[in-house]
Amino acid sequence: MRGNEVLYKVAFVSLGCDKNLVDSENMLGLLAQEGFCLSSEEHKADVLVVNTCCFIEDAKKESIEQILEVARFKQEGECKALIVTGCMAQRYKDEILTEMPEVDAVVGTTSYDKIASIANKILSEKGVKVSDFEHIDKYHIENLPRVLTTAGYFAYIKIAEGCDNKCTYCIIPQLRGRFRSRKQSQILEEISNLASNGVTEVILIAQDTTKYGYDLNSSHNLVTLIREISKTEQIEWIRIMYCYPENITDELIDEMASNDKVCKYLDMPIQHSSNNILKRMARKSRNDELRATISKLRNVMPDIALRTSLIVGFPNETEEDFNNLCAFVEDVKFDRLGVFTYSQEEGTVAAEFDNQIDEDIKFKRKEVIMNLQQDISYELMQQKVGKTMKVLIEGRIPDEGVYIGRTYQDAPDVDSQVFVHSEEELLSGDYIEAKITSANEYDLVGEFYKYSR
Repeated sequence: MRGNEVLYKVAFVSLGCDKNLVDSENMLGLLAQEGFCLSSEEHKADVLVVNTCCFIEDAKKESIEQILEVARFKQEGECKALIVTGCMAQRYKDEILTEMPEVDAVVGTTSYDKIASIANKILSEKGVKVSDFEHIDKYHIENLPRVLTTAGYFAYIKIAEGCDNKCTYCIIPQLRGRFRSRKQSQILEEISNLASNGVTEVILIAQDTTKYGYDLNSSHNLVTLIREISKTEQIEWIRIMYCYPENITDELIDEMASNDKVCKYLDMPIQHSSNNILKRMARKSRNDELRATISKLRNVMPDIALRTSLIVGFPNETEEDFNNLCAFVEDVKFDRLGVFTYSQEEGTVAAEFDNQIDEDIKFKRKEVIMNLQQDISYELMQQKVGKTMKVLIEGRIPDEGVYIGRTYQDAPDVDSQVFVHSEEELLSGDYIEAKITSANEYDLVGEFYKYSR
């Protein structure tokens, strides 16, 4: 499109996880590099891209609804090209083009680097339909431009793509391919570029971050990566998400404990605690191993915040299995916890299991767990009152001297917030010390004490 006097506008709808968000940011970067004008106004965009998710049934429904929602702009707005990317495009490419005539292109999870050329093709060839899918195990294309859609002081860093685990409920390996680590040098280059543009918190993500480097013919692993990231002067916080319990090594725990830049925070989805269910899920850890890992983390880092996610209503989950999970939650007391009801996904092993659980039972069990966690969260949050904690400021409540931020124990969007009262004018991206004055089940209230950096 370079040299073309027409400046086409492009708008994005990015759905699903933060790994999908990174793909969206790379696509935005590629389009901007080719001269497209980025827009937040969908009805005024010439090109609309919906980056979809289909991990569970609700995600599929949301993706379909969003495609249909923006498709109306082909009649009511300026849209000349509607492109569907991401996991649902990978899974249902033929159905999307057949059943949604408004869609001009479907782009697979390993083909998004072609987004600009695909958009140009649709704009220049009226009526053309494009379907672009490369091998599912294609390696990450490095040095892609990127436009951050998050606040400018933090960024998600995708350190690997795909997954080698065989969890019976999960469709992701079929959509994202086998596990492929990015080269450490390329990750460090990306972080260096982001840091030079104001990023101070990097959040490491993958389907399984703790497996990073296992497939590389080198000595690089998650620990060596963290050590190298720590050398980037501007980086204040390194946060680790999506850690499989069985790959949390003593070396990783020791590095987290001794490295001041690593947040004492770990996102460790365990999914369940009943050995019966863990086995049927094809998870590698068992109840006693989960307890041992959690105990080790807390013994070495008493101030660590542990986040997990659970699935209730998995096929053949008995009352005994569910009670086991409730007891585990009450005993372990996770700092942060999310619960999903099991989604029967076609193409997965678990979808063919007997003894599928009724939806109403699933939702009742989810409610029980959430009520348990609410009480646990209240108890843990009250323990923070009177303490001074480091807080990253993210915004301000208009017309009030109250700022909103996060502690090291909180990832963006999914965890708690701190409401900080301050007569000092604070800016988004500032790191401060705040004295916690009160708390409820989910959020903290504090007062500005001093700047932290």
